[in-house]
Amino acid sequence: MSTETTVCTIGAYHRPATLDDALRILRDVPGARPVAGGTDLLVHVRDGREGAPPALVSLRRVPELCGVTIEDGAVTIGALTTMSDIVADAELARLLPAVHVAAADFGGVQIRNAATIGGNLVNASPCANLPPALLVHGASVVLRALGGVRTVDLRDFIVGPGETCLRDGEVLAAVTIPRPLGGLRSTFRRTVRVAMDMALVSVAAAVAMDGGTIGAVRVAAGAVAPTPRRLAEVEELLRGAVPDEGLLRRAGELAAAGVAPISDVRASESYRRHMTGVHVRRALAELTAGGVDGDA
Repeated sequence: MSTETTVCTIGAYHRPATLDDALRILRDVPGARPVAGGTDLLVHVRDGREGAPPALVSLRRVPELCGVTIEDGAVTIGALTTMSDIVADAELARLLPAVHVAAADFGGVQIRNAATIGGNLVNASPCANLPPALLVHGASVVLRALGGVRTVDLRDFIVGPGETCLRDGEVLAAVTIPRPLGGLRSTFRRTVRVAMDMALVSVAAAVAMDGGTIGAVRVAAGAVAPTPRRLAEVEELLRGAVPDEGLLRRAGELAAAGVAPISDVRASESYRRHMTGVHVRRALAELTAGGVDGDA
């Protein structure tokens, strides 16, 4: 086993050089937590939102979890790929513009340099940037354990606030996305209180036009329900329709009615519903070149 181990204020800090070594430590040390950028886990421990794990298993030295691979059929993004890596990849930006925008709109430069796509998904925050953008591109996650590999649709991976379907001893190894067909366009929008804040509302959409009608379409929202969600009723309304102002307004209204936001110190339930509808309408107007982008 090629692993460096030190002691930190939390407990043992392991730095394995292979994924199998990391998985063995996670199996042998009950309660051990994998960590990459640590932009969420360490803050939660410091603030007392969760207890300190008995050990941290750094994945930073595991090369097989890094990088972006673009093939004919799929795009694979390693779990350790940072937001800055995603933003800097020109081909990824061309193929998956919603993902590019969501990563570029993620905190400040220092956070983007540390935060990883795997950590963003495993943290399972309802207001995380990347899940809605990945949902509209049909993403799945690849989960690795010593006993094998399983692939889970992203819609089934995040099951509640801070909760995923990860099993004991598993780590998220990669995100896989079907390579988009020609003509598919996507975008990501969100509302925040101040720059670099968490989203109050986020919306992603992907559309492929078929002549003058809407062909393939996916719409997803974040920060307005316990988990990021696809807006299936909005998609059904749009599929095969001719985009015009009336259709896009109905889509926005349906989106606002179809989410389940809460009121808290950051925003009210009614404001979140309203902005969900606004963002859906404006995203669709951008992607279809139809409708009128009126005031909020």
